[in-house]
Amino acid sequence: MKNLLIATCFLLTANSFAQGMFGKNPYRNQQQWDQQRVHYGYYLGFSSYNFKFDYKKSFYEKNGSDEILVEPTTGFNVGLVGNLRLMEYLDLRFEPGLYYTRRNLIFPHITNPDQRVRDVASTYIHFPVLLKFSALRAGNIRPYILTGISQSLNLSSNETSKDDNYQGRFRMKKWTANYELGLGIDFYFEHFKFTPSVRGVFGLQDELIRDKNPNSPWTGDIESMKTRGLFINFTFH
Repeated sequence: MKNLLIATCFLLTANSFAQGMFGKNPYRNQQQWDQQRVHYGYYLGFSSYNFKFDYKKSFYEKNGSDEILVEPTTGFNVGLVGNLRLMEYLDLRFEPGLYYTRRNLIFPHITNPDQRVRDVASTYIHFPVLLKFSALRAGNIRPYILTGISQSLNLSSNETSKDDNYQGRFRMKKWTANYELGLGIDFYFEHFKFTPSVRGVFGLQDELIRDKNPNSPWTGDIESMKTRGLFINFTFH
């Protein structure tokens, strides 16, 4: 009987919340929120980084179709949000953050099992500048899309290391530029705004630092290596 009473109370509360947020005529929380010229927030989230490789013709001549394999893992993100209102449906956002990720690179054409895998752990300080295009607010929800550019500082790049893959050291450039595209939904609660979002990140520059040996089996036949990433963030304003 006690469990039934608890379940009934929970369902009634959930129904009341759903009606308040998504009902036909919900009470509009934070009615003046979007009129603020500037507001701030913070985010927590998850990320999955990958690489896009382009190869020289000589790579396929030597190795056939055995392209480099990337095994991504799930990393985490944390950062701040600064939002500047430009007009009713357009905002400018700056979202600096710290991103940690790890990728394993597998080189199938290298027969030595001790040399065919490179563990690439990266800690990025991410500096995106984004334009946010919002739809008309419907009750307490407001979807949006955003796009923009970013610079990433890779604190684990090994750019200045004199060692290369022959000493087990995979090297990348410290700075890289990206463009970004994403979407999300603003949920307006009584005391704050909550925003889940998903965003794709696409590197614009070759990030690979080649080995000293131009015929290196790790880097010699690679035309370019660019970041690809997927971010899932949960933002609180």
